Amino acid sequence: MAKRDYYEILSVTKSSAADEIKKSYRKIALQFHPDRNPGNKEAEEKFKEAAEAYEVLSNPDKRAQYDRFGHAGLGNNGGFGGQGGPGGMRMEDIFQNFGDIFGNDAFGGMFGGGGGRRQGTRGANLRIKLKMDFTEIANGANKKIKVKKHIICTQCTGSGAKDKGSIQACPGCGGSGQVRRVTNTFLGQMQTVTTCPTCNGEGSTITQKCSNCKGEGRVYGEETLSLDIPAGVQDGMQLSMSGRGNAGERGGPPGDLLLLVEEEKHEFLSRHDLDVVYQLHISFPEAVLGMQTEVPTIDGKAKIKVPAGTQSGKIFRLKGKGFPAFQSYEKGDELIEVNVWSPQNLTNEEKDLLEKLKNSPNFKPGPEAKQEREERGFFDKIKDVFGS
Repeated sequence: MAKRDYYEILSVTKSSAADEIKKSYRKIALQFHPDRNPGNKEAEEKFKEAAEAYEVLSNPDKRAQYDRFGHAGLGNNGGFGGQGGPGGMRMEDIFQNFGDIFGNDAFGGMFGGGGGRRQGTRGANLRIKLKMDFTEIANGANKKIKVKKHIICTQCTGSGAKDKGSIQACPGCGGSGQVRRVTNTFLGQMQTVTTCPTCNGEGSTITQKCSNCKGEGRVYGEETLSLDIPAGVQDGMQLSMSGRGNAGERGGPPGDLLLLVEEEKHEFLSRHDLDVVYQLHISFPEAVLGMQTEVPTIDGKAKIKVPAGTQSGKIFRLKGKGFPAFQSYEKGDELIEVNVWSPQNLTNEEKDLLEKLKNSPNFKPGPEAKQEREERGFFDKIKDVFGS
């Protein structure tokens, strides 16, 4: 089933400010909150769908990517965990990342899911540039890269403690991660729930820190990542891979890996949207008499026939030899522009031969040549190839 537009899900527009998006998400999330709709699967899916939309639209980088490329621009990172749909998201991920929306105000006492213990601090996103050649872009590629980032401490497995005995329930909140306060107002008693300031909502404190990571639960190191890049990416496109960034502190969720695609130049070909362009240089006799030749393509070579009398600037098309569109069945072509080369150094014998030919009727430009001499750009000629 096709995904719904994230702006539509949250009842906002592309021009909506961050505060407006947050307010709208809160309203929808409270409407479909599991505590208000126990056992209602449809409400649960709408709750997850709204969280997925907010997770993207509340992040400036992901929102910009979504505005430019739609769902395709997010790759497999359409929500927490990269499951590709709201059904793959976990409730604990939603409450952990957006719990303040439910739990840090007067509504906190109403909904049990909004507060509670949470894991440590989320890891930062990791941004890297990824160079890809024409073949990799056209066919997709598996890239193995080494990156330096925060990784989980192997000595404490991310807890930040020396051992299990070095972790105890927080004395400030009794292990709940929350502090509840009841105040008397003219309307009666009002209960508020806030994150415990002693343990920052984790519900536990460390008495002895891990000697390797000094209590962070992570260390700075190197990791080899295996990345599956889909076909059809473009120069400047940013791909987001959930949970592949820096490790979080003390068991916190990892950040995302943001890949900025850099397209490497091809030795012979250039790119125009989905099409590739090749400049074919031939001699004057070859243009007059015609020829067969090989031209480079993204995946190798192809043979083409240049008819006799081909003019300089003529464009031939190899259908389907261009780039595929990102996450689409559309595919570009290879466009071959003919350039007739004029020699600059001639022998006396060659000059005499050309002097004899220049007054021949067949060597005088006809009416069609005048039309060809009109100033027309390369992409105007492409329109002729496609008949538009």
